[in-house]
Amino acid sequence: MKPEKIGEILLPGNDQSTEFLPRCQDLEFVGSVVCGFLNTSGGSIVCGVDDRGDIIGIENADRAVKNLEQELLHGISPGALVSVQAHKIGEKALLVVEVPSGKDIPYAFKNVIYLREGQITRKADIETIRDMVLRKQVEPERWERRFSSADIKEDLDRDEIRSTVGAANERFQVQFRDSENPIIALEKLGVCRYGRLTNGGDVLFGTNPAMRYPQVRVRAACFTTDRADDTYRDMKSFEGPLVPVLEDVYHFIQRNTSTISRFSKGDLERRDEPLYPVLAIREGLVNAFVHRDYSDFSGGIAVRIYPDRLEIWNSGTFPEGVTPDNLLSGQHLSVLRNPDIAHVIHLRGLMEMIGRGSVMIKRACDERGLPPPKWSEDRRGVTLTFYAPEVTPEVTPEVTPEVTPEVAQMLAAFDGEMSRKDLQYILGLKDNEHFRKAYLLPAIRENLIEMTIPDKPKSSKQRYRLTEKGRALIGEDRS
Repeated sequence: MKPEKIGEILLPGNDQSTEFLPRCQDLEFVGSVVCGFLNTSGGSIVCGVDDRGDIIGIENADRAVKNLEQELLHGISPGALVSVQAHKIGEKALLVVEVPSGKDIPYAFKNVIYLREGQITRKADIETIRDMVLRKQVEPERWERRFSSADIKEDLDRDEIRSTVGAANERFQVQFRDSENPIIALEKLGVCRYGRLTNGGDVLFGTNPAMRYPQVRVRAACFTTDRADDTYRDMKSFEGPLVPVLEDVYHFIQRNTSTISRFSKGDLERRDEPLYPVLAIREGLVNAFVHRDYSDFSGGIAVRIYPDRLEIWNSGTFPEGVTPDNLLSGQHLSVLRNPDIAHVIHLRGLMEMIGRGSVMIKRACDERGLPPPKWSEDRRGVTLTFYAPEVTPEVTPEVTPEVTPEVAQMLAAFDGEMSRKDLQYILGLKDNEHFRKAYLLPAIRENLIEMTIPDKPKSSKQRYRLTEKGRALIGEDRS
């Protein structure tokens, strides 16, 4: 098997540089390559493949992953999010390292700065280092790196700090000089400098960062129809440290989506599963929290649940070069919008792979037999939409709905497509709110009438018309 083919299997859609190595015992060399990728345009390393493309595998792959993770965590400066995972092809294990293009260049590995030129990794010369430093000085500081106005003594959630320290130590053997000292721990995590909390640190560990940054709130709503009207089944606003909010939003989705029952082949035991795959929902939420534009004060995250779909929206645009189409094919996200926040989420075990979340989401939906998820972008943000299973309706006797006199009167007044004003004029109604609640909404809920522009309920060009069900009811009444 050619190395390129192995790369396509392990790194679908990755158009960045890939280094193939027979083994990964030389941690110094792997670290220098990672550093070179961070300082240029990112890339990947696959260990366990020889020069001819034969898979020779890695022995004790899980141990090799831990050793390399520790080497990179302690050797790379400043800290950076690098994914190290073991993958199996047949009976042999390969070690895959994915490296995004860094935002805090120059990076060094054990105090040496490296660059990547084609397939070559070399030490940076003095002139190149000087140029990298000067460029960094003139670039605007990103939002997560700016200092927060939070009081580091009063506004920290110490339980969240302890949870993160514990997870980092357990998963990656990250050693903290004084794990009981929150400021030292936060400095090690890269979200505190000179005794001051950064905005990223505030979002992650502030007791209530929304007091300082209202845009970090998450709003979630469950609608009773497939249109965003004012009929909610459940609605809530979440605020607090990032990880607990993420968990609360996840539970809101689970609480407001139905379960489906399945019977395994040859097994009479019923298995109840959430409507949407757990892995896909969690990955979609993690992506929204990590990639959103926190600097947009009119932005945020919004979750909308409808009977036929689930939407997760976050402020911000797609990274450069990423489109809805190549997300489905596994486009590698070469630049993280919030690498400091992403790094802590990775240490917490909530973000395993870099830029592969879209592939995992699509695969989980495919395995469940759901329609493909859809990513879309407008000028305000990015929306990920999950679709409920397409159900073939059963042929059942038509049941004549019971309608109020007001609804029956309005249906009888219809003549083709009509505006709201026209209907009110014919019915002799001047109170807009009374007409909406007593006539319009009940008819829409019973699927007796429909909007001509359903995607824009408040459009000035909106018209209403009878549905087949409404026409059938009118026909019965007039006979």
